[in-house]
Amino acid sequence: MNAISVTLENQDEHHGRYVARVDGKEGEAELVFTWRGDHLLSADHTFAPENLRGSGVAMALVQRLIANARAKGFKIIPLCPYIQAKYEEHPGWADVMTVAPGEKPHLKLH
Repeated sequence: MNAISVTLENQDEHHGRYVARVDGKEGEAELVFTWRGDHLLSADHTFAPENLRGSGVAMALVQRLIANARAKGFKIIPLCPYIQAKYEEHPGWADVMTVAPGEKPHLKLH
């Protein structure tokens, strides 16, 4: 199995992404997020190009997000359908999520 590396890129003070690359393969996968407050982040979208699908790269992105949420004390609004599906398989992530597994998240916009 090829090694997966995940890095964090902040685009501005409110937006960023986790980027994953697989050794020996072209392209990158990403998990795009938006900061909604000091301790609140929405996981908006996860994408992996066709050639990286099935490599575990998307799950590596989510695991990094979960680990960072625990380490830094923020909560995740799981807007991304991929993350919602994986959360149902991993209910132990509830400590960093704003909803229960299977519950649809809502954004309160002012």
